[in-house]
Amino acid sequence: MIKNYIKYFLPLSIVVFSTLTSCKKTFEAENYVAYFGGEVQNPQSKFVLFLKDNEVIDTIYLDKNNRFMHKFDSLAPGLYTFKHEPEYQYVYFDKNDSLMVRMNAFDFDNSIVFCGRGDEKNNFLMEMYLKNEEDKATMFDVFDRNVKSFIKNIDSSFAIRKSFYLKRRAEIGWDENFDAVAKASLDFHHITKKEIYPYAHQFRTGENIRTSLPSDYYTHRKEVDFENNNLTNFSPFIKYISVMLNNIAFEKNKGSIDENSIENNIEKLNITDTLIKNKKVKNVVLNNVALMYLLEDQNMYNNQKFIERYLQLSTDKEQQKEVTEIYNSVQNLKVGNHLPIIDLVDANNQKVDLKATITKPTVLYFWTTHAESHLVIAHDKIKELKEKYPNYNFIAINIDDTQPNWNNALKKYKLSPTNELHAVNFEAIRKKWVITKVHRIIILNNDGTIKNGFANLFDMNFENNLK
Repeated sequence: MIKNYIKYFLPLSIVVFSTLTSCKKTFEAENYVAYFGGEVQNPQSKFVLFLKDNEVIDTIYLDKNNRFMHKFDSLAPGLYTFKHEPEYQYVYFDKNDSLMVRMNAFDFDNSIVFCGRGDEKNNFLMEMYLKNEEDKATMFDVFDRNVKSFIKNIDSSFAIRKSFYLKRRAEIGWDENFDAVAKASLDFHHITKKEIYPYAHQFRTGENIRTSLPSDYYTHRKEVDFENNNLTNFSPFIKYISVMLNNIAFEKNKGSIDENSIENNIEKLNITDTLIKNKKVKNVVLNNVALMYLLEDQNMYNNQKFIERYLQLSTDKEQQKEVTEIYNSVQNLKVGNHLPIIDLVDANNQKVDLKATITKPTVLYFWTTHAESHLVIAHDKIKELKEKYPNYNFIAINIDDTQPNWNNALKKYKLSPTNELHAVNFEAIRKKWVITKVHRIIILNNDGTIKNGFANLFDMNFENNLK
């Protein structure tokens, strides 16, 4: 795959980097100049964000050819993030790296290829990421297996990816700092599956197999460096911590499988406080627990107790502000409230007053071209519901495409513009309506008040909301 992209990528990279990446190029000992640029096919916005630890360092604008280039006068080696809304990926910079990236916004992860000084390390990270994603897709049935069969399966897949990691490490010869990131991308995917298995197995089969686990099943926990600042915002690390906390809380609450309960989530906060001493890492994990809890479908009337405990433990004022804002937004979606106003337009780009259009009970559902399978399945599901519940109105809202791309999608998927709207500002709908998952459903009464602000279209009991 990479070779196929390189032949298209080289003309651009040669022009931009001919003076930057020459083997004759030298840098002063204290010179931390670095370059980051590239090209975005089918862009969804006019810029690329460059971040460190979730903080935006620079906004890099695309030119008329959808290309971008930025010189950093001083860029410390380490892991960074680049984002082209709504997608993001990681990029690792060593001292004086000069990196180009080519990406297609319609197939973001699968299209990314790096070129330039530092490209081999970053292409490795992308390849490992894609291998892990492919492995994830096969895991559901594996969780149904008995303990012996499950361990055999994941150990086998781990051995394959470890062989790939060792081969690329020998070929590229990267340093120990990058190796920590590379090995994290290998190891955390593996041990995350081990943490998920006991409660995923029980959820899917009804069988509690915890007493059947080998005595050394959780020994990997002793090898995890929970105090590592460099991995604080690396998603494999954060995902592992999240799953591990679920598992431990599960055990402490005597097998309660409801990971979204307030008891389980307060327990996660308490475990984090005990387990992690590094303030930066602790704050990130606490913040992650809080966001995951508040953004899940849950009983918002219990949130006050949770938020009070979170604020007792967190010491990061900015993160506290973010969590508090989401908490307040969730509270605004209580039953009986009116939806906060956001800007919506129809297929003719005319502003629509949602409140004025509601004359009978209404279901609001959401979609994006970035989740094509959901787009199709959701519209098919709604078509069935329209026939069963003619007393309801069903309105689809596109959440994060540009206006032209939305109009093109309406034509491509043969969607009638009737009852199809577009959110002008993705950030506004995300914050005010707390839309972070496309399967989310908002159900309104005939007076526009909220009947259920956190329904799930694919919940087996969803139709109970319409009766």
